[in-house]
Amino acid sequence: MSEKKKILYVQTSGPANPERQYAPLILAQTAVAMDIEPTIFYLGLGLKMLLKGEAEKIKIGAFPTVKEVMEQAISQGVKIIACQQSMQLFGGEISPADLTEEAVVAGAATLNDLALDADGTLTF
Repeated sequence: MSEKKKILYVQTSGPANPERQYAPLILAQTAVAMDIEPTIFYLGLGLKMLLKGEAEKIKIGAFPTVKEVMEQAISQGVKIIACQQSMQLFGGEISPADLTEEAVVAGAATLNDLALDADGTLTF
């Protein structure tokens, strides 16, 4: 029996690019429906989307807020990972307590491992 396929979405865009926030979440939900294991890794400015209260601020067109889409993705089994080094990049401005509860904090080695294990990687 073959292993389940995996896909990695890397979110580097932050709140200044609201139109880039929906794609990895919607694609990850689609991956779940296709029996593919999705992970979204937030780093750099993308990490700011995981700040409590930030995703609720973004709503484009008829779409629900990014927070609502994120919650839906998480409820379907999408893994959300926050980059530990990116928190350091912001000079201590961001701590794990500042992030949405569902985010798991992991380091750069985890991102490398995820990329090596994934059958595909997309960056936003």
